[in-house]
Amino acid sequence: MAWSYRKRIKIIPGVHLNFSKRGISTTIGVKGASINFGKSGTTVNTNVLGFSTRHKLSGSPSRPKPVSSYPAIPEAQPYLLEENIFSADIHEITSQNMQGIKEAIILAQQQKKDLNSDLRKITRALSATKAKKILSYVFLYGLIKKEIPQNSDRDIKTQQEAIKQTKEMIEKCYVNLEIDFDSDIKRKFEKAYESFKKLTTSQKIWDITSAHFQDRVATRSSAGTIVSRRQVNFELRAISYIKSDYQALYMKNANGADIYIYPTFIVMYTNETNFAIIGINELNFQQTYTRFTETSTVPRDSKIIGQTWAKVNKNGTRDKRFKSNYQIPVVRYGNIRLSTQTGLREEYEFSNYELTEEFGKAFREFQSEFRS
Repeated sequence: MAWSYRKRIKIIPGVHLNFSKRGISTTIGVKGASINFGKSGTTVNTNVLGFSTRHKLSGSPSRPKPVSSYPAIPEAQPYLLEENIFSADIHEITSQNMQGIKEAIILAQQQKKDLNSDLRKITRALSATKAKKILSYVFLYGLIKKEIPQNSDRDIKTQQEAIKQTKEMIEKCYVNLEIDFDSDIKRKFEKAYESFKKLTTSQKIWDITSAHFQDRVATRSSAGTIVSRRQVNFELRAISYIKSDYQALYMKNANGADIYIYPTFIVMYTNETNFAIIGINELNFQQTYTRFTETSTVPRDSKIIGQTWAKVNKNGTRDKRFKSNYQIPVVRYGNIRLSTQTGLREEYEFSNYELTEEFGKAFREFQSEFRS
């Protein structure tokens, strides 16, 4: 009996994002059948044999609670005291209006998983068919019944073609992120994109994981806060299930899910089963600077703005009771804090303040388009 294979028919979801002064709308689906999430509500669009229909599923969603804004001019601010700094559980962070995009990504992941299962089955079947053909000659019955090796040859050809097609389909298992920018919004995003690329060149980038108050009088120290930090990297990177003209602004997270910033949403990503999506307009973005008493080596791209002593008096002068007392540089570092009402909460520090300020200004200008 000849081998047969019923090819799975997969529909990879597409996500089309429209950016304009009127707001953001998201379309999920394929040509002829799609769902649109916009300011005026949710609609289903179909087109069959040239006849188009548009059915409204819901009305205008309720207005989101306004998010707090931060000053455009960065100011030095103290660390938040007596706390560890980390985000909420990943399953709690996804925004309600971003759930559709998350479902599209999950669908693409499931399709890839199913196709990989198919590929393994076909590969095993191909190995069995080749073995069957060889055995037919070893035991001579293949020489007597010529249709046996002939059938095996047909099966082998069919299985090899099925493997080729399945691999091609696996390569297409992703969410295609198509972005339509207004020219002004596009210019602002590309400015933020380029300034982020510069920011990644900072000699040192730290993830602030905790900040705790200390008694300066008892410790004889000029620093009122003890900070725990871990060096991380920033870069341009993409999630494999999302295809876009722009790579994401990637921020490594030392104590939780990594952050990927796309033009209209943020992905908190641990792995393909643990991720959250947040609308970019919901992000509280704060860029400031920090006066940091640096007891380690001062990075080359940092500026020393003062000096202090390892042991100081109440007024900040050198405590002469300690003979081995030594000077410590005070440097200015850039600082970025990210938070949302759904639970994202991260803080980063940068050795290059100027690049931090440039990115902060560019990102706020881009984000303001969605808050205005």
